[in-house]
Amino acid sequence: MTVLRTSLRNFVAHKGRMALSAVAVLLSVAFVCGTLVFTDTMSATFDKLFASTASDVSVAAPKNDDAQQTGRPQTVPASLKAKLAAADGVAKVEPHATNQQITAADARNKSIGPSSGAPTVGTNWDDSQKKSVDITSGHEPRGPTEVVVDSDTADKHGLKLGDTLRVMAAPGDFKVTIIGLATYRTTNPGAAILYFDTATAQSKLLGTTTGYSGYGLTAAAGVSDEQLKTSVTAAIGTGYTVHTAAETKAENKKDVGSFLDVMKYALLGFAGIAVLVGIFLIVNTFSMLVAQRTREIGLMRAIGSSRKQINRSVLAEALLLGVVGSLLGIGGGVALAIGLMELMGSMGMKLDTSELTIKATTPLVGLAIGVVVTVLAAYLPARRAGKISPMAALRDAGTPADGKAGKVRAAIGLLLTGAGAAALVAGGSADQASAGSAFLGLGVLLTLVGFVVVGPLLASVVVRGLSVVVLRLFGPVGRLAERNALRNPRRTGGTASALMIGLALVAALSVVGSSMVASATDQLDKSVGADFIVGGDTGPLSPAMVKAVRSADHIAHFTEYTGVNARITTPDGKTATEQLTAATPTYAQDLRIETVRGKLSDAYAKDAMSVPEGWAKDHGVRMGDRLTVAMVDGRTAKLKVNAITSDDTTFDKGAMYTNIATAKRYLPADKLPATSMMFAKAEDGQEKEAAASLKAAARDYPQIEVRDQADYKDLIKGQVDQLLNMIYGLLALAIIVAVLGVVNTLALSVVERTREIGLMRAIGLSRRQLRRMIRLESVVIALFGALLGLGLGMAWGMTAQKLLALQGLGILEIPWPTITAVFLGSALVGLFAALVPAFRAGRMNVLNAIATD
Repeated sequence: MTVLRTSLRNFVAHKGRMALSAVAVLLSVAFVCGTLVFTDTMSATFDKLFASTASDVSVAAPKNDDAQQTGRPQTVPASLKAKLAAADGVAKVEPHATNQQITAADARNKSIGPSSGAPTVGTNWDDSQKKSVDITSGHEPRGPTEVVVDSDTADKHGLKLGDTLRVMAAPGDFKVTIIGLATYRTTNPGAAILYFDTATAQSKLLGTTTGYSGYGLTAAAGVSDEQLKTSVTAAIGTGYTVHTAAETKAENKKDVGSFLDVMKYALLGFAGIAVLVGIFLIVNTFSMLVAQRTREIGLMRAIGSSRKQINRSVLAEALLLGVVGSLLGIGGGVALAIGLMELMGSMGMKLDTSELTIKATTPLVGLAIGVVVTVLAAYLPARRAGKISPMAALRDAGTPADGKAGKVRAAIGLLLTGAGAAALVAGGSADQASAGSAFLGLGVLLTLVGFVVVGPLLASVVVRGLSVVVLRLFGPVGRLAERNALRNPRRTGGTASALMIGLALVAALSVVGSSMVASATDQLDKSVGADFIVGGDTGPLSPAMVKAVRSADHIAHFTEYTGVNARITTPDGKTATEQLTAATPTYAQDLRIETVRGKLSDAYAKDAMSVPEGWAKDHGVRMGDRLTVAMVDGRTAKLKVNAITSDDTTFDKGAMYTNIATAKRYLPADKLPATSMMFAKAEDGQEKEAAASLKAAARDYPQIEVRDQADYKDLIKGQVDQLLNMIYGLLALAIIVAVLGVVNTLALSVVERTREIGLMRAIGLSRRQLRRMIRLESVVIALFGALLGLGLGMAWGMTAQKLLALQGLGILEIPWPTITAVFLGSALVGLFAALVPAFRAGRMNVLNAIATD
């Protein structure tokens, strides 16, 4: 009990000094708990949605991942309805007609589809829809010109009853009038939903009057779903996918669950980085508190306290810190989850906060992480406290416990760093990505740990170098700041290491992102000969869209491009499903792919093809071989290998080329894949006129994007930048915790040097000079961390780029503007972190400071 009372007294006495460490624990735990609450809420919400929309038994076409992408949904015969109605235990049969690749445009020809990447879905209205939505305005669709729109989409785009929409699907375009608005009972999954009457959905969305997407069956009273499934399977035979409600729910949950799992583990990964950074903060906090209480602990040892009691006292303080920070973090995690739900709502997915799901394990996980991490981080300082002898009662409190970096620690750090550097070199020299990735991961781990361990040694060297450039410009005040930063290399190294981790990841990702963009744009310049690339944002191009694009003027030639699934039998007797890139012969001009054998243009001859270099080597394929190519849903062809393409490329890497006319010969018209994209070459000197004509031709189709090469480069850069900005935003948490570490180190350092500061003020140091000294100390620590982090991150990024070069991304580009901005920004971070500690130091009473014991 004495140990506990002492710990409580010390914790309360130093609550201000503990506050920033508690904030670090709070932020880390909040990120973990917020992620768990958010993903659990999404999972539970989708479970309710799937449960409300699933029929007792559903019948659909068999799942076929190799089916040709025609742009039209797979269907089952309409004649199947009679067989299903006659099956034992069937009370009701409802045909479904759904297409998830449609585009709907308002009167201004603006797409009303979600900007989040979710689809625009067209489906038929029947009684099963009433399980998940209510028509809250207007009435259900009753004819070919009527549609009901989900209320979230209507609100977002300002749609109201009576407005006209133009609906574009693979079978064709048609216009409808909004006669109703439907509101979800649980959540809108983020898609734009349009409801038509069954006959319209069947003919306009599916393009047939003899088929449906599937059927939903309602079981008769007393008939279980499993019994109904058995009965239905017996009635219709094989060749269909028959699922109970539970199986449908599980299948849907699996699809959504994979996305949620990726999101959850990615967010938890960033939370883990924040936790790691927080450990440095806690270690530094307790190390300094122990140093400041050296005399106090010595007195306790002198009056009979044992080492174990002192050790337990410090660990008990850490336990209290972990509990308080974790409890606050759990509450913060719930608030963070609500914020994420509101963010998803702004993107179109309405998640009701009243459905917030907090599992019993979530607060337990948060509490366990916060407490365990805090206690483990405080263990080494607690051991040092236990080793303090009674003779320390005779020394001044606050005497630095470790003025020099230990030789053993330095040796271990250098060994780990050297081993990590060797692993990075091995990774960059690897011939295969799998082996190189393993070396890269090992190198990242070893160099990171090595830099952390060797930090005190580096502080003694690097801080002196930085001081020559930065601090000594400020005269004696700068020299004082330098000496303060070097006073305890272990503390300076630990504080800088926290900042180093976040900045290393920022630098590595910046190098990788810039190299990817530079490599892709270089390949674009070298490989793409077409002036314009035409594609659809919501799926393939329909025949109407292709016809519209082809009406453009000032075009020397158009190229249509698509993918055809086929099973290829090679000379070694193996059969594999591959995708042939089927295009018109001008594609050989639009995409200049190097060949190692033959000419690419010859691959577009009748019944000919090309194969990639690596694939040919793996399967023993030579020039002139005839491969057996069985088109999925079509006939078998014997295609001659007229070209072998180089693997040293980024665009269409590994592609097999053939003439689209060849695909048409062996596939029925209704199984021919839709055009994925088109390429266009302008007539000489007519590029501007061609661009204007293409955009005018595609004006009626808002989903069509016409891009020239500059636009395509901007698209690539924008996509990479969007991903990097999202990652930087998540890494910001770790950097914030690191900044708190700098603040805490300075604040505790000021307390530790109270008498020293009073003496300096007494001999003439002004308040302004004192504040400047503390700010400069903070700046040099931040720059030290930035220098280590940026250097380490660039090494990681350069190694990763060497691995990307195996995939054709062969240009290394260091984003010096970003690196420079981060380095200079670190100086500003240091200034910001020192504001409060410097202000408090400047307000000290000189006499009271000198009299401090």
